[in-house]
Amino acid sequence: MTDSDQVQRNIETVTTAMRELFVEKDLTALDRYWAEPYVQHSPQMPDGLDTLRAAVPGLQGFSWEPQRVAAQGDLVFTHSLVHGWGPGPTVIVDIFRLENGRIVEHWDVVQNLTPAEETASGNSMV
Repeated sequence: MTDSDQVQRNIETVTTAMRELFVEKDLTALDRYWAEPYVQHSPQMPDGLDTLRAAVPGLQGFSWEPQRVAAQGDLVFTHSLVHGWGPGPTVIVDIFRLENGRIVEHWDVVQNLTPAEETASGNSMV
């Protein structure tokens, strides 16, 4: 498998994992696409998959709309519009590290969505 093939496979793994877990709320996706030890760099969440197992069922009105996806080596980056994570629409950049085809590490940057007409540049956040 070439490096390009592996990068494409990593993108497919992350986008499928996120859709199955967060949109379809299929907790068995954790067993298929994530692996322990799962290192979590998000300041609101501890390491390990148990936090995700507990959080996902309680997400009401959740939607994940990836706008951009990029990858380099073992890292996959998603830039998404999310509803149901906070009180209003949220823009999230997630960074996932994969090892042996499974997600083992995660970072994120989370911002409330500011409408384009309210930004200094007039540009959309997504």
